[in-house]
Amino acid sequence: MNSYPKIGLFLKFAPLFLALICKTIWAADILQGNVTDSRVINSPSEEPGSWLTYGQNFKEQRFSELTQINTDTIARLGLAWTAQIGDYNMRMQGTPLVVDGVMYVSNGWSVIYALDATTGEEIWKYDPEVDRSYIRLACCGPAHNRGVAVYEGKVFVGTFDGRLIAVNAETGEEVWDVDTWIPEGLGRFNITGAPRAAAGKVYIGQGSGESGHRRGYVTAYDADTGEVSWRFFLVPGDPSQPFEHPEMELAAQTWGGEWWKYGGGGTAWNSLVYDEEFNSLYIGVGNGAPWPREIRSPGGGDDLFLSAIVSVDVETGRMNWYYQTTPGDNWDYSSAMDMALGEIEFGGEMRKVVLQAPKNGFFYVIDREDGELLRALPYTEGIDWATHVDMETGRPVENPDVVYESEPQWIMPANSGAHNWEPQSWDNELGLMYFYYHDIANFYSLDEGFVETGEYEIRERGLSLGWGEGEYRRRLIEEAGPRPESQAYIGAFDPITGGYKWRHELESDYNGGVVATRGGLLFHPEGTGEFSARDTDDGEILWRYNAPGTFRSTSVMTYQVGGDQYVATMMNGNRAIDLGGTVLAFKLDGNLDLPISDIVQATVPELPDGDFGVDQISEGDDIYHAQCASCHGGIGIPNEVAIVAPDLRLMTLSTHDEMSDIVIGGSRADRGMPEFRDAITSDQLESIRAFVVEQARRLKEFQEQNQEAVESAANEEALNRA
Repeated sequence: MNSYPKIGLFLKFAPLFLALICKTIWAADILQGNVTDSRVINSPSEEPGSWLTYGQNFKEQRFSELTQINTDTIARLGLAWTAQIGDYNMRMQGTPLVVDGVMYVSNGWSVIYALDATTGEEIWKYDPEVDRSYIRLACCGPAHNRGVAVYEGKVFVGTFDGRLIAVNAETGEEVWDVDTWIPEGLGRFNITGAPRAAAGKVYIGQGSGESGHRRGYVTAYDADTGEVSWRFFLVPGDPSQPFEHPEMELAAQTWGGEWWKYGGGGTAWNSLVYDEEFNSLYIGVGNGAPWPREIRSPGGGDDLFLSAIVSVDVETGRMNWYYQTTPGDNWDYSSAMDMALGEIEFGGEMRKVVLQAPKNGFFYVIDREDGELLRALPYTEGIDWATHVDMETGRPVENPDVVYESEPQWIMPANSGAHNWEPQSWDNELGLMYFYYHDIANFYSLDEGFVETGEYEIRERGLSLGWGEGEYRRRLIEEAGPRPESQAYIGAFDPITGGYKWRHELESDYNGGVVATRGGLLFHPEGTGEFSARDTDDGEILWRYNAPGTFRSTSVMTYQVGGDQYVATMMNGNRAIDLGGTVLAFKLDGNLDLPISDIVQATVPELPDGDFGVDQISEGDDIYHAQCASCHGGIGIPNEVAIVAPDLRLMTLSTHDEMSDIVIGGSRADRGMPEFRDAITSDQLESIRAFVVEQARRLKEFQEQNQEAVESAANEEALNRA
């Protein structure tokens, strides 16, 4: 009798019960890594201890509200845990993400690690098994990857061999794997940037702008399926073919010559920022390729959209606006540097802005809604190429006395930029940007063959820069004089006034990115191997940790789990003590000891006998710096890249014997040394070997003389003590 009312009651509320059950099951399915748009948007106020995206949240300000570690407690900061996730033959550039107590981080070969954020213990690892021969396409040394994205239960990574992969955030099992390359006469490429995920999509660009025939584009993929939602090209292709979208027809009018035969460059190799307020994606566009516009685009104009910030609607993939920081880029002044979104008072009203310090030495404040340039002031005195930015036209005014096409010369900033991709930190309340920059000059000239014949042959392997190399370059440098002195700085910059609240010199020219906190601290890993904490009020150093590796071009972040605030950074490995790339995490009263081994300078081993001709050595010099230097480092030429591949001057006799098998046969391809069968002949390889042996002999002689001097000084000191 009483069962019918109960059944009726059940039927009445059955839909609600069913919904609750389904919601519970759904939540359980994606509990791990359940990062949604609303969660990221609300994270600064609701979960400041998380670090959910590459730049902490969609605004990418990298400013933490955490205060447990502050100016009063910083002396108690100590190492809490470490996790070695790479070897020394890679660059550790990723920003770790922390979601619900799990750290997601990638190494240089795009391997994803899920670690317990309180202990560093490995939860799972996913290896995409990258084709290591893609090192041949890298502009800046062996493998590097700037991190992952976590979104709706999945972890996304762009791989060094050009794929975009999604894996389950809880298990590390692969969900989908897509090749981002499009076979339209364009060469293969690396991906080194971190993907961004928002609005149901994952966004990725590519690198390798100077490696052969490259034409930049950004692709939006459906986060669930990996299907292409839209693709936005950044430089125009062959004008005899239909333009992919109207923006390319506009851009083609600003190029000259037969630019499409070179590709043009314009790769989006780093910065992609989602703006939920305007439903836009801001794309930081890279440099032109080859670098000299006289080769790449003779008779052209601005060469859109090189070295620009482009705003694209994330639903349609159509352009909202663009601003070009370096029209007609001629120096590798990429605008792919990190960008931050903020609000500033300008002209008596609050403006929503995008802020960037690109390579060219000027700091830009741009209205996010319409692309209006609000400020463009120099953040360094080391700018030779331009005198200022004309605020009426929005264009830089090039220096007529600095024209390397007619007079090869040292120019600041170098191609590594006054500021490169290393992350910055924006304090929106104070209106200050914390970042490091460096005044370094690069020697610019045109390619020798182009100067002599007016023709330039693009190189499909190695780098096609379009500038002088080898003995030709050295001769020009001797005529121009010594390289100007370099100096790096860290500071708190006001982009409206163009002044610094404070600024300090740094010991190393190349350093890592920064993060500032509400606790009054600025954390900064330095190229010297010192991890520093500075007072944000005056920049004075309050704490330092001496690491056994280096922090060139690394990142830093902070998070909180279980009541403890941590600061984490990525350390590059150290070949001399066989230490690989490592995550270092610090907290108050951390007491882990990481011993620092003595670093022993490698000595030149026994060398092959035999004499080599001057012409053969000279040819080897040219080929080495064209094909090998991007990984193994320049020999006798100032090098601006952190080199981690072996120094070939230290090859053993057995390696000399195996050189043909290694370089032409590819016997070490699985270890990251690609084969150069199509790029180097046997005779050319012998010339490279001749050059390397000659340079090794010089190094050996220097080491022996230096050792004699050290022993002599030691003997003299002993006599003085006696």
